[in-house]
Order: sequence, then structure tokens, then C-alpha cells
Amino acid sequence: MARVELLETSEDPRAQGLIERLRAGRRGNLLGIYKALLHNGRLAETWFEHLNAVRWETELSGRLRELLIIRVGWRLDCAYIQRQHIPKLAEPEGLDADDCAALLQEDVGTRFDQAERAAIALADELTVSARASQASVDRILDDFSEKQLVEMMVLIGTYNMHARFVNGLDIDLEP
Repeated sequence: MARVELLETSEDPRAQGLIERLRAGRRGNLLGIYKALLHNGRLAETWFEHLNAVRWETELSGRLRELLIIRVGWRLDCAYIQRQHIPKLAEPEGLDADDCAALLQEDVGTRFDQAERAAIALADELTVSARASQASVDRILDDFSEKQLVEMMVLIGTYNMHARFVNGLDIDLEP
């Protein structure tokens, strides 16, 4: 059970506009994370804008994006992220049940290609130690541009924040 009241409305006109946009995009539903964020309408609004930019306005493929999000969710024991992305968001991006299961294990083996394994290793490093070794960065730059490296770092960092927020407030899983 969430540690704060999950709000359905806001006195803040900007937040109320966001609520309407969120409900319109989710068949009338409002996710628990936004219900918690509505305690501060501006944070709810910027969170939504940032997540949309991270997920939809980068050069990263949808497949790579989902690999990284699921891996961060697993590393941080965030059932909320895992439930939101497996299988509903992962499958349309080309990840099958076996791919998702592999991401929920310490060693992903050789299931993924070299570039994907390098990205998964980067997610592991950043999530566990909040640092990336030069060797990891060099491996990423073998297959990706500097822009894509920056986008990966932002994605990984964003989902670290996301996991810590929902885990910290014990936000309920979506039905």
C-alpha cells in the first residue's frame, strides 16, 4: 500500500490539464505513480515530459530501450517497472518471454548480441555503483554514437530514479 495518499485530482490548473491528458491516453486510467506525483503538480508535469522525451525522442531503438528499462527494474527489485514493461511494452519492441526472463538473471549469457550485452552491462554498472568504467564506455562506443551513449545514460538514470521513487513510496502495482 502506498505510503502517501494517491490523488485523483489537483488544485493546480497545470496538473489538472496533465491529469486530463494522462487519462485520455490511458482509456480513462491514471497510473499510481502520477497519483503520487500529484502532491506536486509541477513535478508530475515535468516527470511526464521527461519520461516521454527519454522513451520516444531518442535514437535508441525500442528494443534497446526496453532491454535497459527491464534490466534496471530487475537490478533495483522494482516490481512496478517489471509489471509495466513485461510483456505489455516489451513484446511490441521485439522482446519475447525468454528475452525478458534472461534480463531477470545475473548472467544474460549469449542470448543478446554484442551491442545489447554491452548496453546491459552499462545498465548494471550504473545501477549498482552509479559509475561507468572506461572499458564499458569504450564497448558502447564500438557500436553506438556518443549521442546514443548520452541517451542510454539518461535512460538508465531516469529509470533508476523511477524505481527508487515507486519502491520508496511503495506504490501499488497497476491492475
